Amino acid sequence: MSISVTIITYNEENNIVDALESVKWASEIIVVDSGSTDKTISISKKFTNRVITNSWPGYALQKQFAADLATNDWILSLDADERVTPLLAKEIQETILDPNNQYDGFYISRQNYYLNKAIYHSGWSPDFQLRLYKKNKGKWTGNFVHESVTLEGKIGKLKGKLDHYSIPSLAFHHERLNKYTTLAANELCSRNKPVGVLDLLFRPIIALFRSYIWRLGFLDGFCGIIIAYFAAYYVFLKYAKAWEHKQS
Repeated sequence: MSISVTIITYNEENNIVDALESVKWASEIIVVDSGSTDKTISISKKFTNRVITNSWPGYALQKQFAADLATNDWILSLDADERVTPLLAKEIQETILDPNNQYDGFYISRQNYYLNKAIYHSGWSPDFQLRLYKKNKGKWTGNFVHESVTLEGKIGKLKGKLDHYSIPSLAFHHERLNKYTTLAANELCSRNKPVGVLDLLFRPIIALFRSYIWRLGFLDGFCGIIIAYFAAYYVFLKYAKAWEHKQS
């Protein structure tokens, strides 16, 4: 298949095998690593000879760096904790080969898993991401946390899904939350956004209500409760860190 799969990594030895296995049908796989100290690089080299190390510049810039290395017209951007299902793989191949295809990029829905349980509510589903696109039409943009493809052209949707195993344990969730709230707080500070007492008091409550009630998180059982409380904690910690940064 004339498609380049790009994956950025850092210490992903527990994920990378399944991710690469799910796209071994692609004609080119590019792994850009930002200095892993585990077996990520050696494992990746078993699947592709295009494993490049690049110092971490940020999510959008790293993904664009990987995209610039692609030699094919179509790019599929994959995270290390994602898997292309057989149905999606078949659909991608058929779409790219279709001479009547009029789209320059496609949204793909992610099936998110929390503690290995599929989540269908809580604001985690549906989760459409623009991941398949023509190289000359798309560019990765974003600051700090939220990166996405900006596409000049017509966008469609695929029916197949990406399996996304984002949170394998509560300890992992807490570690990731701590990392991302720091980035989010830096983004708030870069925009000179004021932080007040009301932000710390009410924004977390609103986040919990939105996740558990408005977005039907209660239908996800115990996972829905945990996700809602982590959502509230994320918002609280983001604003608390922004306040701390402004004080210092």
